[in-house]
Amino acid sequence: MLPSVESNRHMIKRQSKSQQRWSDVKAKLASVDRAGLLVLVQDLYGAHQDNRTFLHTRFGLGEDVLEPYKQTIDRWLWPDVFRKQDTSVAKANQAIASYKKAVGEPAGLAELMVFYCEQAAGFSSDIGNQDESYFDALVRMFEQALTVANTLPASGRDTLVARLDRVRSISHKCGYGVGDDMDSILAKYTKRRDRPSVRR
Repeated sequence: MLPSVESNRHMIKRQSKSQQRWSDVKAKLASVDRAGLLVLVQDLYGAHQDNRTFLHTRFGLGEDVLEPYKQTIDRWLWPDVFRKQDTSVAKANQAIASYKKAVGEPAGLAELMVFYCEQAAGFSSDIGNQDESYFDALVRMFEQALTVANTLPASGRDTLVARLDRVRSISHKCGYGVGDDMDSILAKYTKRRDRPSVRR
């Protein structure tokens, strides 16, 4: 018995909903030679600025691979209100996520996180921002920045923590308990860092 038109329609609908995955792309790439791969990467490089930034970061090209990410963070956390630009925590967070995918080097990651906090606190203090979700994101990033900074050698860690301490001080002007939350987070971090190790 032949399948009905209706059953065929449902089958096609199910197939159209299936999403292609990395395994499908990987299977196709297996048959591409080196020259073909270079052309493919070149096409991707030219297709979007994000792809160029990713490759520059992955291969350590340019004087400061962090600068493009900082520009994105600055744009979305400290917009030009006179030009009616808006904020976007999601897009600022995406810049850090993109760096993690490209390299994720701890010192660079910590620097971007601290810069994020500096920009968010500075903007809030400068214009009197009252967005609670923006403040929540700032406090979360403050704690993440401390966590990552704590994995670094003292020479790099202490400078970053000092910058975060300035962020904490500025954030007391924001209200909404932002500064108090940061006081608590920094106190816990300092207590944990200064706790003597137990020798066995």
